Amino acid sequence: MLRALAVDDERPSLEELLYLLHADPRIGSAEGAGDATEALRRINRALESGPDGPDAIDVVFLDIQMPGLDGLDLARLLTGFARPPLVVFVTAHEDFAVQAFDLKAVDYVLKPVRKERLAEAVRRAAAQRDAAPRDTGPRIPVHEPDPDHIAVELGGVTRFVAVDDITHVEAQGDYARLHTDRGSHLVRIPLSTLEERWRSRGFVRIHRRHLVALRHIGELRLDAGTVSVLIGSEELQVSRRHARELRDLLMRRTTG
Repeated sequence: MLRALAVDDERPSLEELLYLLHADPRIGSAEGAGDATEALRRINRALESGPDGPDAIDVVFLDIQMPGLDGLDLARLLTGFARPPLVVFVTAHEDFAVQAFDLKAVDYVLKPVRKERLAEAVRRAAAQRDAAPRDTGPRIPVHEPDPDHIAVELGGVTRFVAVDDITHVEAQGDYARLHTDRGSHLVRIPLSTLEERWRSRGFVRIHRRHLVALRHIGELRLDAGTVSVLIGSEELQVSRRHARELRDLLMRRTTG
């Protein structure tokens, strides 16, 4: 019997998927999550409880396009686990199939979901689970090896990103997305922790969701009472509570 987690930010789609999963005799239990961040918390809890624990998850039925952390981001994170749950993508879009199978997805089911098609995905998941029993072992790095670098996971491989290369950081639940000129990386560290850790390195909070490196700010823009900064080609809004401090810091940096 498979233990399933369905993830979709659209409530009607999630309820329909759960209904179909509960109707399949090979599904022992099926729970829902409204976004990828919530799903990741449940998966972490499942791995901590062990393969026979009450929170164990065998397969995740995962939507792709969701706000914040999307389905592909979550699947990439799961590749950093020693024994991750299986993944079946359930999406309205055909365009991501190649990326999905590069991430070792068991199946790729298009919406609207047909009962027969979902049953085939369940069959494949059950066969793969039985062929290769899965257990615990998360390997998402939490601590960087030195103050100048931070460890990130990419395709199950730990890499070290220079802090000086990070232009800004975006909060995504209990995680943070690190942006560089060459791409972005998701780490299991709250934005508040990085704010405290990197304050002396010239990072400053400009919004509840954003931490920026002062040296990478190209422009400070004022428009009809709103403040924003330009980092590369990306414009980020500055909240009112942080605008004055940011202006002062930039002014001292310029005159210093």
